[in-house]
Amino acid sequence: MKTERQISSGGVVFRRINDCIEVALIAVKGGKVWCLPKGLLEKGEGLARAAHREVKEETGLDGKIIKLIDYIKYFYAHKEKSETIRYLKIVYFFLMEYTGGNVTDHDSEVDECKWFSIDEAIKRIEYEDEKEILKKAKGMIFRK
Repeated sequence: MKTERQISSGGVVFRRINDCIEVALIAVKGGKVWCLPKGLLEKGEGLARAAHREVKEETGLDGKIIKLIDYIKYFYAHKEKSETIRYLKIVYFFLMEYTGGNVTDHDSEVDECKWFSIDEAIKRIEYEDEKEILKKAKGMIFRK
């Protein structure tokens, strides 16, 4: 089986409401899976620019990039025409402070976008590696 590499970028958008830190999650797969916004880099696009674009498209939110949180990597397989291709996907996540926008303005790839307290988001998020990204983001926010 052929293996190809894919590079994606995404973000953890946060805001402060009184003493609470909230982060935006997206729901996919019929609204059943909560995860972080992310997507493939476009030709000639850098990691931070792609993160900003993907977050804006998938959440309807704008944010100022603070810092790279970390990256995750995983394999998945996809059947294309007559062959199955295995992908090594590497996703870089950036911490982003909310500056504007509305969660109802997300694109059609996303079923819903919603704000959660950071602790609730950590409980709700589907994928373990993204849960770790959220925990790291929480640590970074409270160290600021």
